[in-house]
Amino acid sequence: MTEPNKRVVQRRDDGNWEVRKPGSDRASAVTPTQAEGINRARDILRNDGGGELQVRSLKGTIREQDTIPRGNDPRSSKG
Repeated sequence: MTEPNKRVVQRRDDGNWEVRKPGSDRASAVTPTQAEGINRARDILRNDGGGELQVRSLKGTIREQDTIPRGNDPRSSKG
């Protein structure tokens, strides 16, 4: 079984918030506020077929988790 698609929103040392896929070398997005980071992570997950969103507090503990469904596909055919 494969790992679920996941994004983590966490605070950076410079005070900004990053959206990161676990195990990646760099952030998918960097935002000035946590709310913007959460919204960006939701968009990324919807566009990537859905997955798990994890939000970390300032202390680094898990504050919130959410399952994001896949976005709407305007194409009616497969492929």
